[in-house]
Amino acid sequence: MKTIQTLILLFIATTISAQEFSGKATYKTSRKSSIKFGKNQKGITDKMQEELKKRMQKMNQKTFILEFDKISSIYKEDVKLESPNPMGARSGVMVMSFGGSGSDAVYYKNIKENRFSNKTAIMGKPFLVKDKLKQYNWELSSETKNIGMYTCYKATFTEEVENVKISMINGESKETKTTETITTTAWYTTQVPISNGPKNYQGLPGLILEINDGNNLIVCTEIVLNPEKKVVIEEPTKGKVVTQKKFDNIQKQKSDEMMEKMRSRKGVELGNGIQIKMGG
Repeated sequence: MKTIQTLILLFIATTISAQEFSGKATYKTSRKSSIKFGKNQKGITDKMQEELKKRMQKMNQKTFILEFDKISSIYKEDVKLESPNPMGARSGVMVMSFGGSGSDAVYYKNIKENRFSNKTAIMGKPFLVKDKLKQYNWELSSETKNIGMYTCYKATFTEEVENVKISMINGESKETKTTETITTTAWYTTQVPISNGPKNYQGLPGLILEINDGNNLIVCTEIVLNPEKKVVIEEPTKGKVVTQKKFDNIQKQKSDEMMEKMRSRKGVELGNGIQIKMGG
């Protein structure tokens, strides 16, 4: 009887510990610049090109916070206020967005229920994308490396990805689609025993600390387990509710509409020989 009572008490203690387990991980993200200039650009000087490339690089470097417990998490950008510095104020070059999440976006995951809720936006219109979590065909490896104080194991998956290249030549736009095979490499640690990670990544036997798909790099720079300030994970509720497929269709439609407007408005000239690659 005493042994049974001890086991029950141990089970209760373990359950409470699992319920109270929480943490906060900081990730730095970067993306390869996908803007290219052709020769003899009209109205685009070398100085403007260099400034544009630097600004694009800065735009692609961000900090995100993943707050998590055993079964759920929220992932959002760590936004710091900066002094206004419009792109076109000095360089005369405008960077256009074809839809995106925005700095107030929140990506909620419920690992136990295998679902997510993504608070995002397209051209300022709020959406709440609700769907099942993506299933990754991870291939586990025995290869290891250290990230900070954590021993990490390597895992990979391969998939076909569609890329869209938009060329702006003398004010006229051209869209080219290609498909390529992308291998994504993840590094996860079993020292943080949750099947979660940054962005929409999950499904490994430990917290993912690094993701690299060749174009995008996400690296964890800090982990705080069971922080003094309690982690509160709340599922987002605002925005038009759509599935991931519906959201992708709306985003493509808005992107096509913007491209059509650019084709019809020759007065809005981005430059001669500029190429912007999307996707990947």
